[in-house]
Amino acid sequence: MYMKRILILGLSALLLIPTISVADEGMWLPMLIKRLNYADMQKHGLQLTAEEIYSVNNSSLKDAIVALNGGSCTAETISEKGLLLTNHHCAFGVIQDNSAPEHDYLMDGFWAMAMKEELHARNMTASYLIEMRDVTSEVLSDISITLKGTERQEAIQAATKAIQEKIAEEVAEHYDVKIKEFFEGNEYYAFVYETYRDIRLVGAPPSSIGKYGGDTDNWMWPRHTGDFSLLRVYMGEDGKPADYSESNQPYKPKHFLPVSISGVEKDDYAMILGYPGSTDRYLSSYGVKQELDYRQPSVVKIRGERLAILKEDMNSSSAIRIQYASKYAQVSNYWKYFIGQQRGLKRLKVYDKKKSLEDDFTAWVNKDAKRKDIYGDVLNDWQTGYDLNAESILFRTYFGECIFASEASLMAYRTSQLYGILSAEDPNQEAINRAAESMRERADKFYQDFNLPTDKRVAAKMFEMFYNDVPKSQHPKVFTDMVAKLKGDFNKLVDKMYSKSIFTSKEKYTAFLDNPSKKVLDKDAIFQFAYQFVNHYRMVISPMTVEAMEKIENSNRLFVHGLREMNADKTYYPNANSTMRVTYGNVLDYYPADAMHYDFYTTIEGIMEKEDPNNDEFIVPAKLKELYEKKDYGRYGQDGTLRICFLTNTDITGGNSGSPVINGKGELIGCAFDGNWEAMSGDIAFEPELQRTIAVDVRYILFIIDKYAGAQNIIDELKLVRTAKEQTGAAMPSPSIQPVKASK
Repeated sequence: MYMKRILILGLSALLLIPTISVADEGMWLPMLIKRLNYADMQKHGLQLTAEEIYSVNNSSLKDAIVALNGGSCTAETISEKGLLLTNHHCAFGVIQDNSAPEHDYLMDGFWAMAMKEELHARNMTASYLIEMRDVTSEVLSDISITLKGTERQEAIQAATKAIQEKIAEEVAEHYDVKIKEFFEGNEYYAFVYETYRDIRLVGAPPSSIGKYGGDTDNWMWPRHTGDFSLLRVYMGEDGKPADYSESNQPYKPKHFLPVSISGVEKDDYAMILGYPGSTDRYLSSYGVKQELDYRQPSVVKIRGERLAILKEDMNSSSAIRIQYASKYAQVSNYWKYFIGQQRGLKRLKVYDKKKSLEDDFTAWVNKDAKRKDIYGDVLNDWQTGYDLNAESILFRTYFGECIFASEASLMAYRTSQLYGILSAEDPNQEAINRAAESMRERADKFYQDFNLPTDKRVAAKMFEMFYNDVPKSQHPKVFTDMVAKLKGDFNKLVDKMYSKSIFTSKEKYTAFLDNPSKKVLDKDAIFQFAYQFVNHYRMVISPMTVEAMEKIENSNRLFVHGLREMNADKTYYPNANSTMRVTYGNVLDYYPADAMHYDFYTTIEGIMEKEDPNNDEFIVPAKLKELYEKKDYGRYGQDGTLRICFLTNTDITGGNSGSPVINGKGELIGCAFDGNWEAMSGDIAFEPELQRTIAVDVRYILFIIDKYAGAQNIIDELKLVRTAKEQTGAAMPSPSIQPVKASK
């Protein structure tokens, strides 16, 4: 599951769900589990102490957990040499970046048989959490609950800045300090991170394993995807983070996860630590209605058209397939997600449930005059805010999904900072040089994955959809004039734009960067289109949202504050916000619908049952088929078969991709990568009977590394925890085999 949330220029109320502390729901802050969850976790099978999960002073599980690129995915440290395990789709861009038609690691996989063969994972970072602190009292000590709008925002910013600077003086100089709000601005926590910048690709299976099932199986169960890859963190000679260098050394972690090959059974304890991105668990009834009526149907419609164009071009050329593989996956992931979420929200009657909760809240408020003074306007302001928000939601959704689906337009917009420097009365040459160099580095990656004919086809279709679906009264003049001049022919419109631009090729763009000129950008059709479109958004559309945003955000904060007061006997957990969380539960099956039952694990037989040599989503590698036919599973098999994936009832969302699934002893048993189709409403409303986490069984991961790839060097690096039966010698280690290596 490509769980990274796409930035959409619409408003979305991020709220919390009240819940009694139960095992299958909740994204808990690890520093609070001793007080809130520990006894319940023990009942479900936890054998560790709370201190062994989260500690500032001693080694603990949190020291093995990594936020990749600030939390876009999660990874876990699994060796004393900084080896990381994450999802294949989390490293997909790195694999693609290092691929070419002559060494296609996406298709063939990659395995470094020695550290010197590991590949640079450019632009990837790995952050370790050092500590977290509750700073709520310091932030809110002088801020009234009734203070709102700009005045409140400025007071919060001043308080958090002062606290952040104070903490930064107390910790190591190279640590990062971030303060985030929780419970919609009712609590604040500070987080201290150490971020490493030299990350390298160690191993990845071919996409026929790492992405088996493709878009068809995405978000679905049963699943047979080996969605994993291996990275390594490197540090400077002084042990601190450093830029990529051949002299850097493998990172020495404070803690790494031992790997269990004992397997999992139904009801076994399962725990996940990771960095969930965002949830909207108490989105108001007004917000749910707006999602179902406007935003989600629009996103599904737009992305469906974009995917069809990308797929056609990718099928025409292996080079284009490599260029657009990661982009296609990103677009497709939440296209299917929103289809499922709309279905789930309607089926579970989420709007009705939220409306009922809001009615209860109103009744509680009306029983006390003091409550009415504080909370009396919450629902009216919510409704007014969403009514105002609806006036521009189509523009904002289509702007984010259509206008910058044109990659050339996006690259042009990214040059705006340089344009601003060039536009000064007395341009600073040093500033120009710095900005140009920064764009040159970005251009190298951009044009590596850019195909001009594909981008023109996408742009023409996306611009046409914007023109037809967004109210004409909100169109920027630059767009209206272009369409009128060419009589609505969007192919001609794009041809004309792209023929008068430096952004259509790396050669033209880098030539411009060699000698940046404001006059060039003033005459560039794509730059002016993007620049004026953004200015229209800022000057015309954005002001339409100011009052709406203030009313929605203030209502969010007061509703959550009042809800916790109303239900003082219940335990609440905060919405996901890309900070480390713990979720726990059990390995569990489920019943998706009447007369249907899904078991909690899948096997290699399912891979073979789905095989279709004519469908690139279901191609089975010859080596894997050979191992299957011989039943050569080694110590990773069970009962004559090989388990592939399993389910838990833990609570995850975007950003948790790659998170470790850990047993009651603190050992790695799987790698989380997806959720199930029946529970796509889960980011807004958790459904305990249906919501499941899909994880790759760690034994399948080891099987692929060992038996399929022959990467014994990686196996030797791990701390494998054997069953009692193996320790007595009843089961023998698998023999070494010749490695399967991609060409270089």
